[in-house]
Amino acid sequence: MQKNAKRSLWSGILFGLGFVAFIDEFVFHQLLHWHHFYDRSTTSVGLVSDGLFHAFSWFATIASLFMYADLRRRQALHGMRWIGGALAGAGGFQLYDGIIQHKLMRLHQIRYEVDVLPYDLTWNILAVIVLIAGLLLIRRTET
Repeated sequence: MQKNAKRSLWSGILFGLGFVAFIDEFVFHQLLHWHHFYDRSTTSVGLVSDGLFHAFSWFATIASLFMYADLRRRQALHGMRWIGGALAGAGGFQLYDGIIQHKLMRLHQIRYEVDVLPYDLTWNILAVIVLIAGLLLIRRTET
């Protein structure tokens, strides 16, 4: 695979992962107060875990945008490949969060004191759709 196509893909993956992690943190942790990144301890520990998660999401997003800017500056960006990477990164993160963190590791649930099945299904089905869309676009743009 061409070097710039691979770099475009990784920039997109990092962006998708970081952006969806940021949306998760902002909406579900901060605005709705549904959960913290780590809910198996005190509220203080949960807030610290949210801060670390938020920092991770921003570092991933900013790193991806530096890569993106460099590719654009050199006129080497593979735009559709970047979009495919962003979708795959977003869907992959969401699916990892929904299955690994929510169900296997039980770090947190989407919500508490409600029937979580509709939330889990919605979260994971959307993740699979976004991930598949990204993978199809990546495959379509292979060089």
